[in-house]
Amino acid sequence: MQVTETLNDGLKRGYTITVTAAELEAKVQEKLVEAQPEIEMKGFRKGKVPMAILRKQFGQRLMGDAMQEAIDGAMKDHFDATGDRPALQPEVKMVGGDTWAEGQDVVVEMSYDMLPPIPEVDASKITLERLIVKADDASVEEALANLATSAQNFEDREDGAAAQDGDQVVIDFKGSVDGDYFEGGTGSDYPLVLGSNSFIPGFEAQLVGAKAGEEVKVDVSFPEAYGAAHLAGKAAVFECTVKAVKAAKPAEINDELATKYGAEDLAALKGQIAERLEAEYKGASRSVMKRALLDQLDGLVKFDLPAALVEAEANQIAHQLWHEEHPEEHGHNHDTIEPSDEHKSLAERRVRLGLLLAEIGRKAEVTVTDAEMTQAVLNAARQYPGQERQFFEFVQKNQQMQQQLRAPLFEDKVVDHIVAGASVTDKDVTKEDLQKAIEALDEL
Repeated sequence: MQVTETLNDGLKRGYTITVTAAELEAKVQEKLVEAQPEIEMKGFRKGKVPMAILRKQFGQRLMGDAMQEAIDGAMKDHFDATGDRPALQPEVKMVGGDTWAEGQDVVVEMSYDMLPPIPEVDASKITLERLIVKADDASVEEALANLATSAQNFEDREDGAAAQDGDQVVIDFKGSVDGDYFEGGTGSDYPLVLGSNSFIPGFEAQLVGAKAGEEVKVDVSFPEAYGAAHLAGKAAVFECTVKAVKAAKPAEINDELATKYGAEDLAALKGQIAERLEAEYKGASRSVMKRALLDQLDGLVKFDLPAALVEAEANQIAHQLWHEEHPEEHGHNHDTIEPSDEHKSLAERRVRLGLLLAEIGRKAEVTVTDAEMTQAVLNAARQYPGQERQFFEFVQKNQQMQQQLRAPLFEDKVVDHIVAGASVTDKDVTKEDLQKAIEALDEL
């Protein structure tokens, strides 16, 4: 077997791997000898089938296996000897392709972009600022007021009062399209909060000003993308009877409200709110500090980047942003999206930082534990209520999904490792200052 270098340009590498016909024949023979004792065939005792018959029966398949094993072995030996680490799966193609015939040498071409040598980073030269926000009394009271609003009750307005935005109207309704009542368009004693946008667009606004006892005809059109195809885009009329008009009354802030949210009393609820707020502030502060860290790393370290990785990342960025601008397009049946210079610049930053963090983590032996992965899967599964088990099983069988969940965990642990060695100064700020810092992240 022979490996010959054909390309050495920056990070690009190319090689031809030649497996001689004699080497292939020896591997096939080795496999036949290994399998012979276990093979049974009509007319022969187990393990006594002649080699010539075995070759005729299994030789073609074993030749393919021998080729693959020889090429895989040559690639492994090459990477072990050179220390090269491919940025992506090497491209391997057989010279001659379908024209190869048994008895000939097998020649394949292998090409890849290798990962570059990455310089060391001295974490002690990194200076960071950690923004500290305390949950003050005003913030706790504001959160309490929001809880009281979400736990609000509705009480009947005085007789003859007109419904206002935010009120609850209790209605009977019957919907028709082209004069025909349709299935699912009828309801009784339905409590509808005006302004909640829980009904078809335009429906709730036509009930503002209605009074208890009134009959109201509501004219609307179903959205073009409505779930029921026979109603999508159709004009409809709903005959509504307003049975009650109720005004919102926020719950009182007391021990009873606290127990409703699982706290022992109001003081305990305030303590829980303060803890939650400070956890939120801490998470936001970490995001700001992480961006500052990545910015410094991006300026501290420069090295050659694998072109294939940058190209793949730029294409992904361009594709993602295009779909964000065209949310109506859910598939990939569209013209090719060419990355812009801005996309390529962002891709270079992402690839550079990704490789740097991966190398720092590798040298520091940073790992993601099974327990951490399990927790990440459970957190992700909560996005699919009622289907948590199916999602969990899907992740177990899908290596790519596992990597998508593991990658951010690994990155955060590497960031924590770097921060531990950096010079970090705490700075007390207001929640408004922290909010401005978070908003600035989206502008970069």
